[in-house]
Amino acid sequence: MGKSTLARRYVDDHPLALLLEIDGVRTSLGLWQELEESRLVARRLAVAMAEAHLRDGHDVVIPQYLGRADFIESLAALAQRAGATFTELMLVDAEPAVLDRFRARRATLAAAGADHPQADLEDDAVAAGVADAFARLQVIRSERPQTIAVDAASGAVAAYAQLRRTLVDQSRDT
Repeated sequence: MGKSTLARRYVDDHPLALLLEIDGVRTSLGLWQELEESRLVARRLAVAMAEAHLRDGHDVVIPQYLGRADFIESLAALAQRAGATFTELMLVDAEPAVLDRFRARRATLAAAGADHPQADLEDDAVAAGVADAFARLQVIRSERPQTIAVDAASGAVAAYAQLRRTLVDQSRDT
């Protein structure tokens, strides 16, 4: 169970909540594979969409690997501007399990003929890419103590229950 699966489950339980997949926005752009700027364009579009939806009083879920704090801080500022609560979660699991999920998702997307940013990484670089992602997330966890870890290794049902408890607890605190 990964970020998108958990996010989809939340959105399915919350009317008009928006599941905002930045990679989906990116792959909707013409020639995104050829233009490195498509990453930033997709993020700017996602932020604009999120702000509009939050201002309308709806939840927005962005299941995105964020290995640098700058975009997380931008999203927190966006929530504050929109008068919304910002909840920063990190789905955690063992590196081998994440590597297996990454490879399986790449294979599924490739078999479907779907263009996706995961294809940017060569097959022989996947393990190193996942290891680098893990290292970056450790930095994020140390720099951002407000980040709440959700245990993916416990399975989809337990992870979703933890997510729900976290959001309920946070709503009580605000």
